[in-house]
Amino acid sequence: MNTILLPLTINNEENEMTINHVYCIGYTGRNKEKTMEHIIELEKIGVPRPKEIPTLYPVRRNSLNQTGEMEVLGSQSSGEAEIVLIFGDNDDEVYITVGSDHTDRSLETIDINQSKQICDKPIAKKAWKLNDVVKHWDDLVLTSQVFVNGEWQDYQRAKINAIIPLNEIKNFLNKKDVPMKNSVVFSGTVPLLDGFKYGSGFKMAFVDEVRDDKIEAAYAITRIDREE
Repeated sequence: MNTILLPLTINNEENEMTINHVYCIGYTGRNKEKTMEHIIELEKIGVPRPKEIPTLYPVRRNSLNQTGEMEVLGSQSSGEAEIVLIFGDNDDEVYITVGSDHTDRSLETIDINQSKQICDKPIAKKAWKLNDVVKHWDDLVLTSQVFVNGEWQDYQRAKINAIIPLNEIKNFLNKKDVPMKNSVVFSGTVPLLDGFKYGSGFKMAFVDEVRDDKIEAAYAITRIDREE
């Protein structure tokens, strides 16, 4: 199997993680009623109802993007700040960072998995050891901003207690027989503040207020189909 090497800074040390598999988990809201309301809202704009909740989507290894820029087709693609779990060679090597499940929203109405495959998955260059944050997991905060009409606009901000607990994420992965060794898993996002926005830039952060630390990443969004 071909693998990729993912560079990460962990506790101020440079590392390269071997990655064999990448997955996204969709519909991970902790409030099941709110999750179903969201699914019904998406159905109204043509997005098919998932066959199960949560839902697992395998994605390309080479979709992981740390360049600070991504190229897209069309005007209706957008990012979402996500918990990203990174599993190393053994059970002691589990890390957490922030990434963006950037998705083509127009294609999402036709095929959700294809809409995820067509876009890169930006991911931060810094990560924390899971053991350093697991005791205050629900207090971690995800935030994002979108660059629209010449200004950064707040897009997301919430504690990750809006997402199913860590043990449920792991149980779901085990249920789906996901080979977690050397895998990256985009494990859920928090609600949008004011609906989808489409811009030319995206910022995201994972904030640990308990340890006064944060992981930040940003990327420019370039349309390759637009005539200059």
